[in-house]
Amino acid sequence: MTFLLEIPNFTDPKIITALLTLTFLEIILGVDNIIFISIVSNKLPKSQQPKARTIGLILAMFFRILLLLGITWLIGLTEPVFTIGFIEDDNGLPLGISWKDIILILGGIFLVFKSTLEIHHKLEIPGEETKKIKAPAVFSAVILQIILVDAVFSFDSILTAIGLIDNVLIMIIAVIISMIIMMIFAGPISNFINKHPTLQILALAFLILIGVLLIAEGFHQHINKAYIYTAIAFSLIVELINMRLRKRTQVELNNDEL
Repeated sequence: MTFLLEIPNFTDPKIITALLTLTFLEIILGVDNIIFISIVSNKLPKSQQPKARTIGLILAMFFRILLLLGITWLIGLTEPVFTIGFIEDDNGLPLGISWKDIILILGGIFLVFKSTLEIHHKLEIPGEETKKIKAPAVFSAVILQIILVDAVFSFDSILTAIGLIDNVLIMIIAVIISMIIMMIFAGPISNFINKHPTLQILALAFLILIGVLLIAEGFHQHINKAYIYTAIAFSLIVELINMRLRKRTQVELNNDEL
């Protein structure tokens, strides 16, 4: 596949359709990135959280643009560097593992580990000693975690986009537009998630699921992401109904006390 680096004709309906499709795809694939950034930045003081989210998304944007500019190198990462003899691919041959697969596997393991650790911390009942020794998160450490996960999601996002269009400039424009949209909504989404503890657990469970999905993809076990996002959307709707029900019950209890 030959990739073009030329100014597209925006009067062509096909170009506009491709741009809108890629932008929508980037936004959908960026939701899990926003969720991770929201949860990790929540460990910082409130005054630093918007800055961390903005830096995280800007880094993701520049990283994806660099990947697109080096698209030939990126495609080279899909070539196997070693094989696993006891696992067979679809053709019955030893499974070939590429650098892309290694990145997805390590990224998935990190997501599963980090999300499980966060759930464990939220379920802990802090004692007085724990409160005393608990130190605030370091801004640089939070940004480093965001960069690592940005890299994993960027590879996954760009490699998906490559199969849809061959014009690199359209891909870059789609990335920029999608990141601007995500920056606008990252704050409200983060505040909403962090305000409701049950939603935080749901978001962390979602990240664990994405982590497992990345590991499976690294071993060439392709799972339709539509099933994952549908399940998460259904769980979110159920949780929003539960939140409304809890709020209504609390109002009724307050009225009874009066």
